[in-house]
Amino acid sequence: MAERLLPALKNRLLQALARSVPGATSLRVWLNRWRGVHIGQNVWIGYDAVIETSRPDLVTICDRATVQIRATIIAHFREQDSGVVIGEDVTVGPGAIVLPNVRIGQGAIVTAGSVVTKSVPPKTMVQGNPAEPIATVEVPLRLDVSMKEFAKGLKPIRPAAPADVPKENGT
Repeated sequence: MAERLLPALKNRLLQALARSVPGATSLRVWLNRWRGVHIGQNVWIGYDAVIETSRPDLVTICDRATVQIRATIIAHFREQDSGVVIGEDVTVGPGAIVLPNVRIGQGAIVTAGSVVTKSVPPKTMVQGNPAEPIATVEVPLRLDVSMKEFAKGLKPIRPAAPADVPKENGT
C-alpha cells in the first residue's frame, strides 16, 4: 500500500505546486517533468493548467508548445490508458480541455474554451464543443512570431452550404 501511496502523494504535491508557482517556461515545466510528463524544449505552461492528475506519463508536450491558463489535459479515463500528444508549435488556448486518445498535430491551435474529443490535423485551428476545424494555420503562433504575421497565415475553412437552403434567386 505504501509503495503506491507515496508516489501518488508526490505526484499530487508536484501538480499542486506546478499549477500555482511562477515560471511558465521554467519552474512549471520542471515540476511537470518531475511528475513524469514528457516535455520538449521551450514549452510554455500557463497558470492553473491541469496536466493529467494520476498518469502524467501518458502526456507528451513537444517543443515550443503552449498550454495556456486553466487548460486541462486528460490522458486517460478509467481503464483506457490512451494518452495525449501535443505536437510541436501547438497552442492549447485558455480553458480548453483535451480528452484522452487525442493527438494535436504540429502547428495546430485549440481556441479558448474548446473541448478536443478527437485528434487535430497539423496546421489546423479548432474551436467549439466538440472542437471542429475553423481555419488552416500557415504560420505557427509562437513567441517569435508577430500577430500580424500569424493573422496573414490564417485561412478560414468554409463549411459546405446545406443542399436544402434555397438559392438567392428563389430556386
